[in-house]
Amino acid sequence: MDDTIFALSSGRGRAGVAVLRVSGPAAPDALRRLTKPELPPPRHAALRVLRDPLTGETLDQALVLLFPAPRSETGEDMVELHLHGGPAVIEGVSEALAQIPGLRPAEPGEFTRRAFLNGKLDLTAVEGLADLVAAETAAQRRQALAQMDGALARLYEDWRGRLIKALALVEAGIDFADEEVPEDVVAAGRAAAAALEAEIRVHLADRHRGERLRDGVSVAILGPPNAGKSTFLNMLARRDAAIVSPEAGTTRDVIDIDIDLDGYPLRIADTAGLRATSDSIEAEGVRRANRRAESADLVVVVLDATTWPQVDSAVRQACAGNALVLLNKIDLRAPSGPLAVDGRPVQPLSLVTGEGFPAARQALAGRVRDLTDTGGAPVLTRARHRAALVSAVEALGRANSARAAELVAEDLRLAARALGRITGRIDVEDVLDVIFREFCIGK
Repeated sequence: MDDTIFALSSGRGRAGVAVLRVSGPAAPDALRRLTKPELPPPRHAALRVLRDPLTGETLDQALVLLFPAPRSETGEDMVELHLHGGPAVIEGVSEALAQIPGLRPAEPGEFTRRAFLNGKLDLTAVEGLADLVAAETAAQRRQALAQMDGALARLYEDWRGRLIKALALVEAGIDFADEEVPEDVVAAGRAAAAALEAEIRVHLADRHRGERLRDGVSVAILGPPNAGKSTFLNMLARRDAAIVSPEAGTTRDVIDIDIDLDGYPLRIADTAGLRATSDSIEAEGVRRANRRAESADLVVVVLDATTWPQVDSAVRQACAGNALVLLNKIDLRAPSGPLAVDGRPVQPLSLVTGEGFPAARQALAGRVRDLTDTGGAPVLTRARHRAALVSAVEALGRANSARAAELVAEDLRLAARALGRITGRIDVEDVLDVIFREFCIGK
């Protein structure tokens, strides 16, 4: 924290503008050495000529900003240099900064780590920032922004504050048992802990919606050979992601692609056709298809209208559960009878003419929204949060069943510490390196 760090915060490569940031006690002096004139007023952009402090060579004409501590992103003195985005300019200014005593290049995530250590961000906001940088869809962006804005932190800190109040009641009953303290203070503390345990359990029973949205909803496409699974994948992706051939059994392995479906992230797997086969390679493909279906959040089954209503037993099994079932090739043969498999509705479509595809796509998007929709409430986004909340719930459960007030107090303390670890108030040194490794240099 005594060092002054610098790094390129914008993307590498040619661009109209590149941003170099400097943070630490020597940041104002570094700006003075590069520009010579008086420093600009805080938080005001000023046009300056940047020169090499050793040779006096002109490096660029740039906009510079000074953010004095503590009113900066990192909580330290901070400088931003808005340069022309050519590689030679960036390299020249970076080399000039490296020559200034007390300055060094930043490690990955070091700017954000300093913001956390200086109280500018809690750990959930830090993780939200990392998710925002990595967001590829609109829904991921919205979730990351809400977390970065403190939605999770406010919820967990409210719970932690209520726990501390409950703990105070119990400890008052222990410490002042012989004085004029209401007899029911310990019972009141227990009641508060029980109510909080119930709330946290509801929060945990979220079907992993936030984690699904952050990582992408896993979708497996199954069905008999040559039913149109790869074509359906290509139409969703709007590109030729998988090989399409009239020859059955073309897909032998699982093909994974990521797509943005109406703002929601999907990780879609195209799989081998489900059928009995003596071909060892194709049999392995079928085994992998079934295994992927077992781990998927959602299964899409594509059936063949030319063989309808005959459905192989393995394919029929894939249609069970919450599968979205589609009947392709209605352009070749119009289906007859009720469109259902074991009571599960079947949506007809033709991937050649496009008939029914918009409805099938809309149905898939609806299933994805159901799996990820949070109703605007703060949601768990990381396994670290979930593990800490489980620890808190276990401690609260013990507190609610303990007979001795001293044991109740100890378990309430453990629950409060578990909640504090999520936001970074206590005992977080062991997770800091893991969290900040996710950041790029300059953030």
